[in-house]
Amino acid sequence: MVDFQSKQRYDWADFLEIMRLLRAPGGCPWDAEQTHASIRRNFLEETCEALDAIDRDDADGMCEELGDVLMQAAFHAQIEAERGRFTMDDVVNGVAQKLVYRHPHVFGTVEVADSQEVLVNWEALKRKEKSQATTADAIESVPHTLPALWRAEKIGSKTAKAGFDWASPLSAFGKLEEEVRELRTALEAGESMETPHGVREELGDLLFITAKLAQMTGVDPEDALHRACDKFDIRFRRAEAAADRPLTDYTEEELIALWKAAREREGKS
Repeated sequence: MVDFQSKQRYDWADFLEIMRLLRAPGGCPWDAEQTHASIRRNFLEETCEALDAIDRDDADGMCEELGDVLMQAAFHAQIEAERGRFTMDDVVNGVAQKLVYRHPHVFGTVEVADSQEVLVNWEALKRKEKSQATTADAIESVPHTLPALWRAEKIGSKTAKAGFDWASPLSAFGKLEEEVRELRTALEAGESMETPHGVREELGDLLFITAKLAQMTGVDPEDALHRACDKFDIRFRRAEAAADRPLTDYTEEELIALWKAAREREGKS
């Protein structure tokens, strides 16, 4: 047991002390054993749960899940405090310094016309802050841990700002068609996916240009794919419910007909 006084309501200092005590001698054995790597996935899961609450506009859920995200940040900071490298106070100071530096139109003398100019200035200040001399440096700084569609979209956005872009989404569409043809060729070849210009490489190229088209049209590719997943779920449920035998007993033509019928019912509803 640890020396701790329970309260009806805790503040920021209490929260950080709780995190410290959980890993201290006499605290929680599980918490004490954790490392950055062991709780890495937890950070992502808690963030996704917070996003789910935001999407549902669930105030109680947001309050709880944002707390869980904050706990993950504090957990990692506590591990580093024990190693003597930085503390949660350093984390807070760092983000505060960044916000002041990147908002000279608020905390300095710079004037901006609109939010678009704010974003342009933000990007320029960010590159200066991180010593990114080239667009290639900026591309490399895009986290490799981002969902792949978002990473591709951000890369496309950065190259577009440097002038490396198609004139319009329609002109980029020709590249999409080219990648479809190359994927078909790879599939017809039937070679290992490790082969240069094999299925994996060509499928990746197709997904990349798709994300680029999303960036050019202002569509969030992750959101678009989630919506497609939801639509597929609804249609599949209808198709499965309409089936009079196991789907594995259907021919490909029969499955297509079942799917088309489900889609038509969706339109009528």
